Amino acid sequence: MSTSLRARLALVPAAAVLLGGCSALTSEPADDHTVVAAFYPLAWVAERVAGNGFDVVNLTQPGSEPHDLELSIRETAAVEDAGLVIHEQGFQPAVDAAIEQNAQGAVLDVTDVVDLRPFAEHDHEDGHTDDHTDEHTDEEHSADDGHDHGDLDPHFWLDPLLLADVGDAVADELAGLDPGRADQVRANAADLRADLERLDREYAAGLADCERDTVVVNHDAFGYLAHYGLHIEPVVGLSPDAEPTPADLARLHDLVEAEGITTVFAETLVSRKTVDTLAGDLGVEVAVLDPIEGLSDQTADEDYLSLMRRNLRELERANGCR
Repeated sequence: MSTSLRARLALVPAAAVLLGGCSALTSEPADDHTVVAAFYPLAWVAERVAGNGFDVVNLTQPGSEPHDLELSIRETAAVEDAGLVIHEQGFQPAVDAAIEQNAQGAVLDVTDVVDLRPFAEHDHEDGHTDDHTDEHTDEEHSADDGHDHGDLDPHFWLDPLLLADVGDAVADELAGLDPGRADQVRANAADLRADLERLDREYAAGLADCERDTVVVNHDAFGYLAHYGLHIEPVVGLSPDAEPTPADLARLHDLVEAEGITTVFAETLVSRKTVDTLAGDLGVEVAVLDPIEGLSDQTADEDYLSLMRRNLRELERANGCR
C-alpha cells in the first residue's frame, strides 16, 4: 500500500461511518493507481498484471478465511478510494456491500469474465480442453445472471486458464486507468497467461496416467480440477464446517475400499478434525490440498503457482500417478 493511501486511511474517523450511513466515507476522488482485490487469487493476478505502476491491496489477510471476511473502517475506505476494485460477486457479502455503498472507481466482477460451473457438472469430466468458452452453455450462464451463485462453484481459479482470462480483463481495466501503461500491463498479462498455460499443461501431463482418479476432499471446493480427469468426492458437501452423517461415512468407507484410496485431503484455513477422524476410521493417510482461497500463516511466503504445483505433487502421490 502506498504512503499516500495509508495517510488517507489514517484520517478516516469512525464517525464517518456512524453519521454517513450508506453514503461514501470520504469525498476524495478515487486513486487511479490503487487496486483493491477482494481475496488472494485476485490480488495475485492484479500484482502480476499491474507490475510496479500500481499499488495492490488485498482485503483478505493471510490466515483469514475469505468467506467470513468483515471489513474494517480502513478497508472500507480502501474500497472507496481505489481506482479499481476486483471481486467475485456473491463470494464475500461484506465486500459486495462495501462496493455497492462506497466504491467510486472502476469495479471488475470476475463473474462477468468467467462462467462459473455448476457443482454437479464437475463429476467425471473427461480431459481438459483449451477452449473454455465452448465448455459453457447459455443455460449455465443464465443461472448466474443474478450473480447469486447458488449451485455454481465459485472456485474458478483452480482452473489456470480461467484465471488467465481474469488477467486479460484486469489488463484492460488498468489500461483504461493509465493509458500510458497500457502496453506494459498487457505485456504483463501475456506473461501471466504463458505461466498459467504452462501450469495447465503440467497438470494435464501429471494426472494423465494414474492408478486411481477419485480424490476425497474435505468439502466441495476442488471441482474445477475435474477437467484433468479427476472425480472429486467431498466428505461434507459444500460447507467445510459441516459434520458428515452416518450415511456419508458409510458411502466413503465403501468408496475407499472399492477404489483402493490411500489418502484423504484436508484443507488450509479450515479445521481438519473431520478429515483426521475419518482417516483414522478408514486406515488411510491425510494430506493437505490447498483451495488457494487465501494464504495461511504457513504459506504467506508462497504464491499461486507454487501452491498449485504443491497440490499437483500431492495429487500425483495420492493417486499413484506415473
